Amino acid sequence: MRGAAAYLLDLDGTLYESGAAIAGAVDSLARLRRRGTPFRLVTNTTSRSRATLVTRLSGYGFEVQPDDIFTATLAGVGVLRAAGYHTVAPFVPQGALEDMRDLTLAGGTCGKPRAAATDAVVIGDLGERWSFGLMQEAFELLLAGAALVALSRDRYWQRDGHLTLDAGPFVAGLEFATGTTAQVTGKPSKAFFEAAVATLGVPAGSVAMVGDDLWSDVEGAQRAGLQGWLVRTGKFREHLLSSASVRPDLILASVADLP
Repeated sequence: MRGAAAYLLDLDGTLYESGAAIAGAVDSLARLRRRGTPFRLVTNTTSRSRATLVTRLSGYGFEVQPDDIFTATLAGVGVLRAAGYHTVAPFVPQGALEDMRDLTLAGGTCGKPRAAATDAVVIGDLGERWSFGLMQEAFELLLAGAALVALSRDRYWQRDGHLTLDAGPFVAGLEFATGTTAQVTGKPSKAFFEAAVATLGVPAGSVAMVGDDLWSDVEGAQRAGLQGWLVRTGKFREHLLSSASVRPDLILASVADLP
C-alpha cells in the first residue's frame, strides 16, 4: 500500500447511513482537519443540493463547508457548460435542480414545457419517480438528437438496509433503446476524479478515494490514477468483493480506521 497524502471521501454508506453518522466518522474527519490533511467529500447523489448536504452533515455532527463537497451534479454542470449545451432537459430530483438553476432547463422534471430544441438530456437518481412517461420523453428527445449526460451510472445504493436500484439501470435502458452512449459526469468518470483532485493540490497517486462501492469508488479511482480504498459499511457485500475482479488497494472496517 502506498501512503495517502489526501483523501476523497464518499458520503452515503461511508460517512453516514440510515440517518446517522457511522461510528467514528465524525472524529476521523475532525482529525484530518486538525492535521491539515487535504480532503473532499465526493458523492454521486443528486437527490440533495450541496447546500442541503452541508445542512445534513452538520446535523450528523460533521464540521463541513460548501467548498468541502464536490458532487456529480456540480461536475455535470461544468461538463454541460464546457460542451456549449444551452438548453437541457433534466430528469433529476429537486435537489439537483437547485444546483442546475444557472442552466436553461426545459421538459423532464423541471416543471417547464419541453423546448423546441434540446441540447442534452440529463439523468439523475430519480428512483421511484421514474415512470414510463418520463422514460418515453427522454427517449424521444434523444432520438431527436439530444446528447445523453448521466450524472451517475451507479448500479444500486443502500436504503433502510436494502439494496435499491440507482440511476445506472435507467441510463442503460436509454442507451439500449437509442443506440447512444451516455457521458457520465460523476464517479467513476475519470474527469470527475481529476476535477476533485485538482482542488486538493497534491498528485493523484498520493490521493486515496475511500468509499463503499467497488466500481464507482474503487475501480473508478484506480483507473484515474488514485488509490481505491474500500470500507465494509454501507452497500458493501462480502460476496460481491469475493466474486469481483476489482481489487482495492486497502480494505477498512470503516472510515473510522483511516490511517
